[in-house]
Amino acid sequence: VQLQASGGGTVQAGGSLRLSCAGSGRTLSIMGWFRQAPGKEREFVAKISKGGRSKQYADSVKGRFIISRETGKNTVSLQMNSLKPEDTAVYYCASDQVSAWIPVQTMNPGYWGQGTQVTVSS
Repeated sequence: VQLQASGGGTVQAGGSLRLSCAGSGRTLSIMGWFRQAPGKEREFVAKISKGGRSKQYADSVKGRFIISRETGKNTVSLQMNSLKPEDTAVYYCASDQVSAWIPVQTMNPGYWGQGTQVTVSS
């Protein structure tokens, strides 16, 4: 399985960006996004179930970010609104190792995308 992320860039605070991730290979179940800011550990951002009905967000992005996917396809998107400078990070898409949905703010990635830079200027 290979995951290819795209859509990063630079935006002013309060602006929006949309990230996309396309996976090749076998059909993936839970997909999601992580991010890693300079000097910090990689952190969970959001995840979505295979059918798209279940979604989970980190508290730091809840109400501002929206995760979505095309049903039955290995694609996932992250619409990021009201961006803040603290959202600056490299964003990674990922797919979970398990298919069972657990409503917690994390996942156990089995596959990672290559990362895309998001920079929010103040």
